[in-house]
Amino acid sequence: MRSGATQAPDPGGIPIRTILLGVAGVMLVALGGTGAGAILKRDPLLTDTSLSWIRYGHGHDLATAVLYLGLGMVIWAWVRLGRMVRNRHVGSQAVLTAVVAWTLPLLFAPPLFSKDIYSYLAQGQIALNGLDPYRVGPAVLQSPLSDNVSWVWQNTPAPYGPLFLMLAMGVVGVTNASVIGGVVLMRLVLALGLGMLVWALPGLARHLGGRPAVALWLAAANPLMLVHLIGGAHNDLLMVGLLAAGCLFVLDRKHVLGIALVTLAFAVKATAVVALPFLVLVWARRLDGTRAARLGKAIAGGLVTFTVVFASTTLVSGLDLGWIPALSSSSTIVNWLSLPSAVGDFAHTVVSAFVRVEPGWFMTIARGLGSLLLVYIAWRQWRVAEDGGPEAVRRAAITMLAVALLSPATLPWYFSWALVLGAGLAWTTKSLQKVTFFSVFLLLVTFPNGDTALYSWGYLVLTVAVSALACVTLVKPDPLKLSSRYT
Repeated sequence: MRSGATQAPDPGGIPIRTILLGVAGVMLVALGGTGAGAILKRDPLLTDTSLSWIRYGHGHDLATAVLYLGLGMVIWAWVRLGRMVRNRHVGSQAVLTAVVAWTLPLLFAPPLFSKDIYSYLAQGQIALNGLDPYRVGPAVLQSPLSDNVSWVWQNTPAPYGPLFLMLAMGVVGVTNASVIGGVVLMRLVLALGLGMLVWALPGLARHLGGRPAVALWLAAANPLMLVHLIGGAHNDLLMVGLLAAGCLFVLDRKHVLGIALVTLAFAVKATAVVALPFLVLVWARRLDGTRAARLGKAIAGGLVTFTVVFASTTLVSGLDLGWIPALSSSSTIVNWLSLPSAVGDFAHTVVSAFVRVEPGWFMTIARGLGSLLLVYIAWRQWRVAEDGGPEAVRRAAITMLAVALLSPATLPWYFSWALVLGAGLAWTTKSLQKVTFFSVFLLLVTFPNGDTALYSWGYLVLTVAVSALACVTLVKPDPLKLSSRYT
């Protein structure tokens, strides 16, 4: 990846067949999701109707097959579009058309690959009922919203910032605590993040030396983003939209506005704070004086902006800082996407073959070492980026990737954080292939109902094969030689 490269204008043209292939795919995903997704325990639209069979037995199997057929078509369409973008046959307009066309059916689909949206709505209802969502979990409600929250999070306080809790309260209030209405409206609110993202990516590419069409293809049209962040309705989408817009404003010399937007991203989800020290370096580079003086002025300006925006958001919400300690609740998730958790789990498995020991110590030590390593990596990246400029954003993307890999708990869509910040860089073909492989892999390692597939080894082998095929297809049409006509 390089920065500062000269950009050539993007070509025009809309690949209708490829876009329609993706549309058909997401429609099948949405259709299959009515039976195989993260469905309601009691759905007022299907329960006690002639269509309820789709959620049981052979009906559920059929729905699952339809959903995975749709996923395959979405992946195929995305890779075909990427090949056209890479070869400069189409440009940003084609990718934007695809993003809009592929997003619309997902806005009205059942929750897919995650039940987190039910937690969001329940937390909003807790706050509306006058309780503190930072101290109690959804189980206190005993309502249709809390009934659909995963058992893992029933007694877990909200780990999200005051801005997001205000939005959740608004959604629940407007929909009168309707589960289906809440899901749709929350998706529409989160889609604002996608709008900010597609607005910001071309500008980030301009600063970072990449191509706008490639950036949009990587971070906006990517099935990992659309299926998990739109279909799964994760608040990460709003966070990364604000983050991307904030980074662009800072690069465009609108430093206070940019840091204010990233602060709002932090008020949605805490991870966004990682970018702020790097944006301060960009600001410092444009100031007068010695390096120490410039850095001091930028840090002071950044702290004032952060404090005013965050304090105002917190005061308006009527909430407190209880969400900060609640962040540790995610440590209940154990999977090997988190490298420290993987090491701790593996070490316990090996030692348990010889002696009986409790797993907690292994996990605590491994995660503690992972946190230390993360702090070191973040510090090193910040020091390397001390001259500011676009390089600071690249270093922020690397740090975000380290956060996803080394956090105590990691979920597939966490890798969208680094992808958004790095999408505007100048990517080599090999790098694009790697992103394609891991995007498809991360898309598929969660089952449609939200359960993890990371311990279903036979399924993972198939997932790796599909990801590898997508990787090769990005540069070589029809690698399996199934057709005599390449597209």
